Amino acid sequence: MKSLVVVALFAAVLVFAVACGDRGDSIVFASTRGFGNFEIYVMNQDGSGQTNLTDDSADDRFPSWSPDGTKIVFESNRDGSIDTFDIYVMNADGSNVTRLTDDPANDFRPAWSPDGSQIAFDSDRDGNFEVYVMNADGSGQTHLTGNSAFDGGPAWSPDGSQIAFESDRDGNFEVYVMNADGSGQTNLTNNPAVEGEPAWSPDGTQIAFDSLRDGDGEIYVMNADGSEQTNVTNHPANDRIASWSPDGTKIAFGSTRDGSANLLDIFTMDADGSNVANLSRHLANDDGPDWSPVP
Repeated sequence: MKSLVVVALFAAVLVFAVACGDRGDSIVFASTRGFGNFEIYVMNQDGSGQTNLTDDSADDRFPSWSPDGTKIVFESNRDGSIDTFDIYVMNADGSNVTRLTDDPANDFRPAWSPDGSQIAFDSDRDGNFEVYVMNADGSGQTHLTGNSAFDGGPAWSPDGSQIAFESDRDGNFEVYVMNADGSGQTNLTNNPAVEGEPAWSPDGTQIAFDSLRDGDGEIYVMNADGSEQTNVTNHPANDRIASWSPDGTKIAFGSTRDGSANLLDIFTMDADGSNVANLSRHLANDDGPDWSPVP
């Protein structure tokens, strides 16, 4: 009898995992490989199975997985002018695309909260870019930062208590962190170079970010309090936009290291910068990777 119960439980878990879609084994990204505009693609973590999800004449960029792996939120200019972006969500297979924001301003770079209830994004609807948050259905849109600087690129901490973001409020772009309600905004990087695009490690102890402090784009990793900032790419090419694997052992990122200075591919590396591998290998720009979660 006990063995039958175990089998039934295993079957239930398997059905749940399949229903939730990807289980940490896929990477979603944006690419210009179609007709020159950005589309959302997905591939296996080894680079195989590269599939177009959006197939639209507009620019679809900066995809972000929902915590259960069933949906992807992204920015697009498909329903407005070519210069106006809004936030959209779709199923993980590209179906059921739904518009979440509908504002004459630009809404960019959405990021899902760890519990799936909210989406952070940046918008210039108040005359300058600020970090906003809204419910996952698009309701309750509220700005969190509210100052005269450029604030953007939000990234939630794994426990949902904090949001890292980039800001030029101190004269150049730096990585900041704030509480999820917008309070306690603190500069973490404090460097005269341009830095941004923060990404939390799954255990919440580290933050990866882009930096130009070495004269070219590099991926750095620091502790969540801003200490021990370390260059993990160390390459003369442009390396940008990091995304951690669900187990924290690898980082996906965009880089120009295997092509011309203007074409990016999606790479992975170990969290310490070793074992770099090119996954996308295409004569187009592949950028903005996001590793699928383990539901």
